[in-house]
Amino acid sequence: MTHPADTTDFLLRLLDTPSPTGMTEQAVQLIEEELRQIGVPAERTKKGALTWEIPGTGQGHVTFSGHVDTLGAMVKGIKPNGRLLLFMLGGYDWATIEGEDVKVHTQSGRIVTGTVVNVRQSTHVHGPALRDLKREQGVMEVRLDEPVTCAADTRDLGVSVGDFVSLDARPRVTPGGYIKSRHLDNKAAVAIFIDATRDLLQRPAQRTAAFHITTYEEVGHGAATGIPAHTDELIAVDMAAVGEGQTSSEHGVTLCVADSSGPYDHALGNRLRQTAAANGIDLRVDIYPYYGSDGSAAWRAGGDYPVALIGPGVDASHAYERMHVDSLTATRNLILAYLRR
Repeated sequence: MTHPADTTDFLLRLLDTPSPTGMTEQAVQLIEEELRQIGVPAERTKKGALTWEIPGTGQGHVTFSGHVDTLGAMVKGIKPNGRLLLFMLGGYDWATIEGEDVKVHTQSGRIVTGTVVNVRQSTHVHGPALRDLKREQGVMEVRLDEPVTCAADTRDLGVSVGDFVSLDARPRVTPGGYIKSRHLDNKAAVAIFIDATRDLLQRPAQRTAAFHITTYEEVGHGAATGIPAHTDELIAVDMAAVGEGQTSSEHGVTLCVADSSGPYDHALGNRLRQTAAANGIDLRVDIYPYYGSDGSAAWRAGGDYPVALIGPGVDASHAYERMHVDSLTATRNLILAYLRR
């Protein structure tokens, strides 16, 4: 079985690769290269998703879906002072990116760095007006790390409306085994899939496993196409939000039985619960009222298979997130145990 360090090493490299939804090419290439190194062919859909399969020794086909696209932004406008207005990609609160370093990806390939600030950022200048300011699109801007004083200066850098803006992930692993980073949602699942693939190559399961990486989940239509036609069951793997009133833990795997799209398949969820119990896996059961997944997107598009949603526990979702390596291991173990039940 793969050592957790192998999984975290790949995860850190993936987290360091910008992939805001709509601009995922580099991250997909990184996954493809990792698969080539372990001898697994993968195919891209026309939409840019990535799929690979590991044949089983018996009957049945289970597809696991996860996404590599992340939260991010695009340049909405260039202000007269040369700073940038942003258009949000994905669902987050503006306050969660205040003070974050960003990269502006220009059409020429040049990357211009900057920081997200608000229009009253200095407490010494604005005093209580800073504390009272509601963080929303109109008051948030990117301060570029270049000597710009007007819109023409910014345009001379090659920056234009529509350029993608990625948020600095700042990934790291603490001595206690916690992984801290933006975009653990959902690059953690991709790392788990690579880990599970290595294990299946060494010890095949009864059922064939397909792993499907989508690139538009954060805007709601990632798995609307591309799920293999011969799928018998679809298990979406995404982060499990940890917080007050939830059962999820940074040290375990969660079965989400319902979210904003409604309940997931009861029988498939029960089979996952039974598998966890039989194998001593720490499985929590939770409901997320402000959540949607690739599983619900696949169902809305007409997918004719049962769907379940599982994932590793992640604290501070859609902000600077944190999880423990235990949750990576628990999620990997549940995937493998289910394929071998």
